Amino acid sequence: MAAIKPEEISHPPMDQLQGLEYCIDSNPSWAETIALGFQHYILALGTAVMIPSFLVPVMGGSDDDKVRVVQTLLFVEGINTLLQTLFGTRLPTVVGGSYAFMVPVISIIRDPSFAMIEDPHLRFLSTMRAVQGALIVASSVQIILGFSQIWAICSRFFSPLGMVPVIALVGFGLFDRGFLVAGTCVEIGVPMLILFIAFSQYLKNFQIRQVPILERFALLISTTVIWAYAHLLTASGAYKHRPDLTQRSCRTDRANLISSAPWIKIPYPLEWGAPTFDAGHAFGMMAAVLVSLVESTGAYKAASRLASATPPPAHVLSRGIGWQGIGILLSGLFGTLTGSTVSVENVGLLGSNRIGSRRVIQVSAGFMIFFSMLGKFGALFASIPFPIFAAVYCVLFGIVASVGLSFLQFTNMNSMRNLFICGVSLFLGLSIPEYFREYTIRAFHGPAHTRAGWFNDFLNTIFFSSPTVALIVGVFLDNTLDYKDSAKDRGMPWWAKFRTFKGDSRNEEFYTLPFNLNRFFPPS
Repeated sequence: MAAIKPEEISHPPMDQLQGLEYCIDSNPSWAETIALGFQHYILALGTAVMIPSFLVPVMGGSDDDKVRVVQTLLFVEGINTLLQTLFGTRLPTVVGGSYAFMVPVISIIRDPSFAMIEDPHLRFLSTMRAVQGALIVASSVQIILGFSQIWAICSRFFSPLGMVPVIALVGFGLFDRGFLVAGTCVEIGVPMLILFIAFSQYLKNFQIRQVPILERFALLISTTVIWAYAHLLTASGAYKHRPDLTQRSCRTDRANLISSAPWIKIPYPLEWGAPTFDAGHAFGMMAAVLVSLVESTGAYKAASRLASATPPPAHVLSRGIGWQGIGILLSGLFGTLTGSTVSVENVGLLGSNRIGSRRVIQVSAGFMIFFSMLGKFGALFASIPFPIFAAVYCVLFGIVASVGLSFLQFTNMNSMRNLFICGVSLFLGLSIPEYFREYTIRAFHGPAHTRAGWFNDFLNTIFFSSPTVALIVGVFLDNTLDYKDSAKDRGMPWWAKFRTFKGDSRNEEFYTLPFNLNRFFPPS
């Protein structure tokens, strides 16, 4: 056997991923674009249905209220996705609901002033208006940090090493949304997981008219097959005498969305009445906005690689955060029960089907708006059992996490300093939020439990988020531990040219505003 040359052993760092069929500015045919956009819409339904399904009943809301909130959330998601792809980062990212807002929202729900209201519908409306008011006030945090370019200044302290745990935990930190949910109905969750992996990976070379159908539309095909299988099990009475939890997870007729949905309903601002404002509620919500900011920052950087684009320059990233703040403001005005953030599962789908086209995401936004107004049709797709989505999350969250780990190629991982920072950040980013979750389950309140409710909400929300903990630990260690002599080891020379818009000629292709708006908002 011939001696192996050193250059054949290692793989040189690459600032753009190879092997994508379509990148951010290239587009499939219109027929494929529409089908791919519908696939992203189906994937976005998981979070859009799951959050209201949990929160609305606790607030005293009925099935009718739940359907209206789901419709409103999808409508606002569509608008925010269009705004982000047109005027924000311009990356192919779906802007959806965020679990980061669950802690402050649940705190508002448990407020004694609302809990003592006896009429369930009145309690629901009062709580909804309080959540809206808190979202409206808290949105100012991202609007100010984004459009003032403060977040761009902050991002100059981020190195590839510091971003590895943040981006990785954007995916890994959502492990409790994966097999833990799919396992609540293994008879549909496990087949969905196996079928999706088989179609997207093992059978990806199967083509019809030179189009890799199974790879490109693996989510759509596998969801259709398993959804039909789940409906067959439901109709045959397989769950008739099973526990209530199993029936809620497995049956296709337990969502009560189709029967409750109107045929046509256009969501509009202040639909639930005038928002109410409380300083404590707003301050707790600000923590969720900060968490959303951190998680979206990691997701934007992952999306840029999966769309075969350059890392977003600092001012583009800050611009995207500003428009995301506008999205949270819209969420508060319309009443979605949650703020907005980048949908991690949709970012993962870019890597799964190797399609990073911006136009596909804009088409998916059109589906969100269209089906949110046609209630019956939207409710039909929204009735897909959660374990089907959770099975796909096991793959897509993993893809996003692996993109974060790929940033290690720009750093020196033979450095004990780097090994220490990366390992500690990843471990604490998983361990601290898990401690907060376990403590909350046992004690029915978070570890921060003082008389100041707003303070409790702030700390509990921050430390429930794995990417946020990883950012705090990783960026602090990276910028304080032997940082003066470690610029090359941290990957800063590679990162430097992407900090400014003019640092790389490709930035203009990916991030220039449409309609010649750069005349009024010149890049820095």
